[in-house]
Amino acid sequence: MTDRKKKLLLIQIFLLLLCLIFIFYTYNLKKEKSSKIIISKDIEQKIEKSMGNQEGDIFFNIEYSGIDLEGNRYILKSKEARNDNKNQNIIFMKEVSGIFYFKDGTDLKINSSEGIYNNQTLDIIFIRKVIAFYKDGKLLAERAEYNNSENNIKVTNNVHVIDITGEIFADELFFDMNENKLDIASYKNKKINANINLK
Repeated sequence: MTDRKKKLLLIQIFLLLLCLIFIFYTYNLKKEKSSKIIISKDIEQKIEKSMGNQEGDIFFNIEYSGIDLEGNRYILKSKEARNDNKNQNIIFMKEVSGIFYFKDGTDLKINSSEGIYNNQTLDIIFIRKVIAFYKDGKLLAERAEYNNSENNIKVTNNVHVIDITGEIFADELFFDMNENKLDIASYKNKKINANINLK
């Protein structure tokens, strides 16, 4: 082999090694760039935390209607809702409004910031900023639970009832619809405040 051929062979080997090194570094740099952090760890943790709370499918502007066990018709609406992956009968709702049409011709309108609806048992829990209107009365509270199977309503947390006959402040109202009986309770030795107009 001549000196010229040896030099050409060395140049070719050098160029081949240079090309291989170039390809290797190009591939590794591309891989590194694709694994670089696009968002900060704090933001990533916030996203993961909020996503963790969003188990289930999300629906917008939903409406449920039906008849309870006593034959009263109701319509329940929500601006946003999601079902529970573990129990498809449970629906978590936001910005809830409901209307209950009773057989005696009266109706009850109720709104809350959040709610939980069981579409199998028809039980409904209204949570946060609960406001209800029935006849001439108005009720304010932080939680109202309608138990369809036992036919009762339990209202708790900062209960305030305003009616033409007066006002009541209490910790809990429990209305048994079977017996048409209302129990008013206060806890920790607090007294029930009532202003009643007697005419």
